[in-house]
Amino acid sequence: MAQKLYLYSRFERFWHWSQAALIIFLLLTGFEIHGSLEIFGYEKAYLYHVYAGVALVILTAFAIFWHLTTGAWRHYWPVKEKIPQICYYYVIGIFRGEPHPFEKRPDQKLNPLQRLAYIFLKLILFPLQFITAFLLLTYQWWSYLGIEATFRKVALWHTAGAFAFLFFLIIHTYLTTTGRPWYNHIRGMILGWEEV
Repeated sequence: MAQKLYLYSRFERFWHWSQAALIIFLLLTGFEIHGSLEIFGYEKAYLYHVYAGVALVILTAFAIFWHLTTGAWRHYWPVKEKIPQICYYYVIGIFRGEPHPFEKRPDQKLNPLQRLAYIFLKLILFPLQFITAFLLLTYQWWSYLGIEATFRKVALWHTAGAFAFLFFLIIHTYLTTTGRPWYNHIRGMILGWEEV
């Protein structure tokens, strides 16, 4: 029997949707800077990209502060239990209509596979993007700072990070539609309440 649980606070929902909007906007402007799209024009796309990047850094700083002060960081702490069952579910069980092997609770919102994905995002992907963006913005000072990397190499790492974000966004969007009903997870991230 399904029950409604309040899983996502107002700040979590604000952070989630603001972060999503900024990342999508950064992808659009970034691909325009690379010449793959044409929406704003190169100069505006570059400027918007920098402003959106700064906004994402500020939002991330607030989110880190919130996670540390509320203890919400515990939701991301990796655990090993049920990883094989969850992998089986996403590869086979989901297509057979089998129940998810993980039960969401207010104190346990993320399954072990989600925890690993978000740890990768927070500890690898976000720092990669922030560091490479900072380096690209300060390129003219590299010689004074003793940085010997090439602009091309740093730009390639930044672009690889962007493609990793795009890949995550596609998978994440698909998985939000796997609830019952299909919009259950999306509704939960809009209203805070989710049927589990």
